[in-house]
Amino acid sequence: MNVLSLFDGMSCGQIALDKLGIKVDKYFASEIKPHAIKVAQDNYPKTIQLGNVEFVTKEMLSNYDIDILIGGSPCQDLTFINQKQEGLKGSKSVLFYEYLRLLRSVKPKYFLLENVASMKNRDRDIITKELGVNPIMINSSLLSAQHRRRYYWTNIPNVKQPIDQNILLKDIIDYDAEKEEKMSDKKIAFLDNKKDTMYIRIDGEKSLPITARAYASWNTQYVTLANGDIRDLTISEYKQLQTIPSNYKMDITKRKATDLIGDGWTVDVIVHIFKNLK
Repeated sequence: MNVLSLFDGMSCGQIALDKLGIKVDKYFASEIKPHAIKVAQDNYPKTIQLGNVEFVTKEMLSNYDIDILIGGSPCQDLTFINQKQEGLKGSKSVLFYEYLRLLRSVKPKYFLLENVASMKNRDRDIITKELGVNPIMINSSLLSAQHRRRYYWTNIPNVKQPIDQNILLKDIIDYDAEKEEKMSDKKIAFLDNKKDTMYIRIDGEKSLPITARAYASWNTQYVTLANGDIRDLTISEYKQLQTIPSNYKMDITKRKATDLIGDGWTVDVIVHIFKNLK
């Protein structure tokens, strides 16, 4: 199978294919974040990096038939987190049209596009019209300990809702983990005041969606312990919220790693969709 992955990030699509044992002949990736490219190459050194999606052309892939085009185009202008919510006209989310351009020029057998379910109906309807398929909304909470509602547009057949695996926060939290981040009394007071809306509480059944730190002015990466103490999630916990294998190498700073994890896909949701490729 030959794959073209746009906005590849830390290559969660490649992890999903790997989990399913689907043989990948060529995996072409378009990505611009240096730390994302490093992580992808550290884990999948045969990945062929193409650079900025705006400069990727059909001619660059002319020697190969692309079996599947995948990607999660930037959501910054679509998500309700952004108060401006400029939609597909925004400087980031307009890159959806680069995905559309390559879908039409490369003509893969299958395609998958992911984006936030909190976008306005008008943007959802534009994407639906352009791609010619209705999205399926899947909440990652069915397959992980994280609430994460996402739309998936795909022509892969027979994609249905996953069966709820009933994974809760208590199943993934390391209660013996040491605090990795020193916090001032002022920050602790701030977090405590925002505990119901801005970070994960360990006594909740599911976490709020983790976010890419590079974008969010706030994040949901803190937990309260039974004794009331507050700490940042460990990398292992971040990975488990996104169902990323524990042995996936991320030899970068914690801030960069959590940025990529929050910006990535819930791997087991993609596995659920890709299993119909077999």
